[in-house]
Amino acid sequence: MSFKAIRVEKTDAGQSVKFVTLEDADLPEGDVTLRVTHSTVNYKDGLALSGKSAIPRKFPLILGIDLAGVVETSAHAGFKPGDEVLLNGYGLGETHSGGYAERARVRGDWLVKIPHGWSRAQTMAVGTAGYTSALSVLALEAAGVNPSQGPVVVTGAAGGVGSVAIALLAKAGWSVIASTGRAEEADYLKSLGAAEIVERASLSAPGKPLGKERWIAGIDSVGSQTLANVLAQTRYGGAVAACGLAGGMDLPASVAPFILRGVRLLGIDSVNCPMPQRLAAWDRLARDLDLGLLASLTQTIPFARVFETGAEILAGRVRGRVVVEIG
Repeated sequence: MSFKAIRVEKTDAGQSVKFVTLEDADLPEGDVTLRVTHSTVNYKDGLALSGKSAIPRKFPLILGIDLAGVVETSAHAGFKPGDEVLLNGYGLGETHSGGYAERARVRGDWLVKIPHGWSRAQTMAVGTAGYTSALSVLALEAAGVNPSQGPVVVTGAAGGVGSVAIALLAKAGWSVIASTGRAEEADYLKSLGAAEIVERASLSAPGKPLGKERWIAGIDSVGSQTLANVLAQTRYGGAVAACGLAGGMDLPASVAPFILRGVRLLGIDSVNCPMPQRLAAWDRLARDLDLGLLASLTQTIPFARVFETGAEILAGRVRGRVVVEIG
């Protein structure tokens, strides 16, 4: 069966990323074959679509780090034809062909069934970004920090991770400080539950090794100097979940917050996260994320607009989440 896909190939001139028509024989190994109906555009997807990143690590490869669809054939005991499923991570779009295709073949051990009462499109409105937010919230709670101890800061607040994080944290009773470089998004962030907006510049410029204690917790999707400043201004005994690198992979920080204030830095991995933690994150999203609010922070695009939207997300011009209609 032929199908349309976005595939990256390695050439003498570098990476070539384009729409192609493929056959089922072009799909990778796996015990479940899906009809893909929806995907997403995340920051990592934007990097891969640019053809100038190290995101894809084998070639040729179908891009797209998220997918939702319907099982067509299955040799896996946990799934049968007709099941509605989603997949985040596990190398999708990096080492295993991903969600930017009308068909996919994957390992059943990677799949999660669509939460009860949710549509496939809604799970992609969450996608890797929102699922990472849920992992971050759960990590902060496991570290023992809570709203009675002070506020929580969320960086990259208007992006996909930040938007869902604010909604989940506000639902859990946190006073949320949202950091953004887009002042025009203040009303949007407050509609999600943010109590205070701070300028990105106040955290992105070089700061002191140890600053004034402002928050007990944080969720950071930026990295680099921003994460260093978030750590430096975290209260005694606080914790910060690091889940992104939009601002860079470096961390120009000191050990002062860790050894003088007992601050904890929590690493969040969404790609190889064990299935029990994945299920816990999706259970939390299904329980606490308001679907009406989710709709307000989501835009839906056709498959043909993926390249355009990937460039926009890299330029910081995308608010919230993007769902791609594949089917």
